[in-house]
Parts: sequence; structure tokens; C-alpha cells
Amino acid sequence: MKYDYLIVGSGLYGATFAYLAKQHGKKCLVIDKRKHLGGNIYCENIDGIHVHKYGAHIFHTSNKDVWNFVNSFVPFNRYTNSPVANYKGELYNLPFNMNTFYQMWHVRTPEEAIKKIEEQKKEAVCLLHGRDPANLEEQALTLVGRDIYEKLIKGYTEKQWGRKCTELPSFIIKRIPVRFTFDNNYFNDTYQGIPIGGYNKLIEALLDGIETKVNTDFFENRNYFENIAKKIVFTGKIDEFFDYQYGKLEYRTVRFETEKLAIQNYQGNAVINYTEAEIPYTRIIEHKHFEPENPTYNNPITIITREYSTEWKDGMEPFYPVNNSKNNDLYKKYKLLAEASKNIIFGGRLAEYKYYDMDDVISNVLSIENDI
Repeated sequence: MKYDYLIVGSGLYGATFAYLAKQHGKKCLVIDKRKHLGGNIYCENIDGIHVHKYGAHIFHTSNKDVWNFVNSFVPFNRYTNSPVANYKGELYNLPFNMNTFYQMWHVRTPEEAIKKIEEQKKEAVCLLHGRDPANLEEQALTLVGRDIYEKLIKGYTEKQWGRKCTELPSFIIKRIPVRFTFDNNYFNDTYQGIPIGGYNKLIEALLDGIETKVNTDFFENRNYFENIAKKIVFTGKIDEFFDYQYGKLEYRTVRFETEKLAIQNYQGNAVINYTEAEIPYTRIIEHKHFEPENPTYNNPITIITREYSTEWKDGMEPFYPVNNSKNNDLYKKYKLLAEASKNIIFGGRLAEYKYYDMDDVISNVLSIENDI
């Protein structure tokens, strides 16, 4: 065999695995069907601005080993994710915290905010007449009350899932983080930031000295690729790997509409969510705000991206697994096939049919390093 490992997919799972394999003296080939490396964390350089091509990616973790690992390849800035919600021109800080409650009700103390939320939660619980919430709407109302639900959850969620909240299962929102402090930091993790110079720097460092091929589809020449390496690491869709023999898993996808504007600052924040149903996009990303240290930051040019959530169809990029009972049961069948497949490792969001944060992906690979 020419290689120890054929790694299908050059995203964070594939690139991290390839790096560790190389450290253990293994010869790897990494292939990707896209025209670039990096999977969904790939950044496109437009006039010096690192554009997150497949949606905003903010690295955050409380795992010190993972943080030290990524920082050994590239320095990270101190970006803190503090999104803003726009509801019909009204602006609210996220996540739900004392700033949000002041903006919504003009309450100034945690006691006042708690009282307001509890009053609205009580109304929602009374309407259930002792039964459990039957859908997402009822669940959200019992967790945060009507005002927050109507303005900041309902429209955004319906756009994300393409269905009414009354048609979505209650388990999608098991809990809603609510803070009674003036803290707009979206994440609770110890470490947070974005690679200085963009995520491509991280991927390039991970894959340094490793053979890679882009514009290369595993399935177009499957017989060849299955016979050039001792083992395969597969990070694509698990149902596609097994020829959809049990049927197709479902996904949500995102359509991106990117625009270059001849102004220095369009919206004053990296991420603004649009929570009303009447606006078709879910959020606008202004990429330069991810990197205020970038020398191009004050240039009179900015890049924005509108994101539209939509149902996945063949030919589209799958982004989010639809982890309802139907799809999870289907995935279990494919997982059994995967477990019975010798010399094939299935890893990452698509191969495991599970949404992962970036630090979880790296942690998962680090956890199997001794087996590489």
C-alpha cells in the first residue's frame, strides 16, 4: 500500500488526524472534493479581510489541552462573541442577560428581571393545564415567557428550521440560557478567539508536509482510493458512504449571500441576528469585526454575508444534522455498518451525524491518538 492513511476531507477532523498520524511516522494522503482545504472553517481573503466562507466560526473551549494544541500552530486573538438581535429595528444584546432585559422592559435589577420573567412563565404554565409542553413554542414560553419568545426566539427559530414552532418538537429547546448579570459574552468557556490571519493558517500548519489533493471526489474513483491505503479516515456523509442503503439522512443547509461595500463599518458588530419572520435571512455577518487587529480594519471597505437557512437537497452542502427520532434511528443503522467496517474510521459532523463545536472535533481526535 502506498499510504498508511487516506483521509477523506480536509476539515478540522481530517487535518488534525493527519497531523497526529504524521507525528507518529505515518504516511498520509488528504483529499477534498472542494477546490480548497479547510472544510467549513475555510476563509477567503477579500481585500485583506478574512471572510468566513461557510458561516461564522468562533473558537471557544474550556479544554486547556485543546487550547494549547491550536495555539501551538497559530496565535489567537481575543475576539469575544457578543451577537446582537434585531427585531423590527429594536436591538437586543445576546445571550439573554440584564442588558437584554433592560432593553426589553427597562428593568434595572436582577430582582425586577426575575419577577417579570416568572410572571410570564406562570401564564404559560397555566395554559398547559398540568400537561407537559407539546411543542417548541410551549416549551419556550414556559422557560422565558412570551415577550422574549415572540421577539427573539420565534421568528429566528422558524427560519432556521423551515417550520412553525408549533410543529417543532419541544426537545429542541431543553433549556434557554438566561443570565442575571450585564454580560454579553455568548460563551461560558474559559478560552475564546479567532486565529490571527484566519483559519487557513491553522489548517496549513496542521497539514504542513502532508500530501493533499483538492478537487478530488472520493466517490468518483472509489475503487482506486480504497486500495491505496491501509486505513481510511472518512469525514463525509455516512449514508453516502454506504450508498444510502437504508435511505437518506436529513440536513439543514445555509445559503450565503456575500457583498462588498465601500464603507469602513456597516453594522458595528460581527454578528447581528434578524429575529423577525418577515426578513428572510437569519443573520448578517460583518467579517472584519472578527479581526480588529487586522491592518486592513480601518480601510473604507467591508464584506458582509447574509445567511439564509434552507432545507437540504442533493447537490447542496449539508450543514446541520436534523437529529429528530426518525433520523437518529436511521443513523444508528448506518453506525452499525460503520462499526463492522474494518480499517475505516468515521469521524466528524457528517460521518457521526452530530453537530460538533470545533474544540470537540479536536478533542475527539486527540482522544484516539494512541490508536493512530
